[in-house]
Amino acid sequence: MSTPNKPIRTVVFPVAGLGTRFLPATKASPKEMLPIVDRPLIQYAVDEAAAAGAEYLVFVTGRTKRAIGDHFDTATELEHELEAKGKYELLDTVKNTVPPGLSCIYIRQGRALGLGHAVASARAAVGRREPFGVILADDLIDTADQLPVLAQMAAVVEEYGGSVLGVERVPHQETDKYGVVEGESIASGITAVKGMVEKPEPNEAPSNLAVVGRYILERDIFEYLEQTQPDKRGEIQLTDAIVAMMQERPVYAYEYSGRRYDCGDKLGYLKAGAAYGLQHPSLGPAFEAYLRELLDERSRG
Repeated sequence: MSTPNKPIRTVVFPVAGLGTRFLPATKASPKEMLPIVDRPLIQYAVDEAAAAGAEYLVFVTGRTKRAIGDHFDTATELEHELEAKGKYELLDTVKNTVPPGLSCIYIRQGRALGLGHAVASARAAVGRREPFGVILADDLIDTADQLPVLAQMAAVVEEYGGSVLGVERVPHQETDKYGVVEGESIASGITAVKGMVEKPEPNEAPSNLAVVGRYILERDIFEYLEQTQPDKRGEIQLTDAIVAMMQERPVYAYEYSGRRYDCGDKLGYLKAGAAYGLQHPSLGPAFEAYLRELLDERSRG
């Protein structure tokens, strides 16, 4: 798949969640700042947005998420220190946490009232531009030498228009963990969505195509979010707004190429650390040798 000609200029990052599944590690530090090897989760998400042509990064944050803004801010003292010590490679890394040409916008979400509420909070920042992306940093997707997922989805938008949901096929017994789409296949890996069910029981799921943390949405979604009623927990669900929108606007599901790690889950986070550690150009061989040694020791009891 080639790089799309029409980039996704604005990407929204809902990062106001409390990360309770990782307590106490997330008591004072955002879950999005948890590192995978030597980069925080949110950095991988920002790099993916940049690859899709983003110019505006909109972070929907909470009061405990200041570390995210600090991470993407200029660290003058640190840069001077690295330059004085001749550590130019590290200096470049620090300077390029936000790729050149990108602007960061921070919006405080007063109360975490669901993903739909978080996306709706970004309305003013998204403005009247083209369709915009949404990336959930918890879902880390390794695409190896292929285009990052949001760029893959941008190519689908360029060809078909409408909104696009990133999906993957999951075991049928796990459909109760995801929003699941139903629809008609119109091309390899692309489904015209006719309906969505939030966390259906396996025997009630319309398919095993599960929505993961990647969306490209037409700006019309804000009108539907405005009309969406809170669920029984008092939250505004993005799924409900998308279901309403698809009655009038086209919505597609795209089976992306890549391997996803659910880093909102402890086991998924450990798997991601291991996989990325093995791929690391300087640490990989030594890390692999250590893992083999550790497994041999465990097998010997």
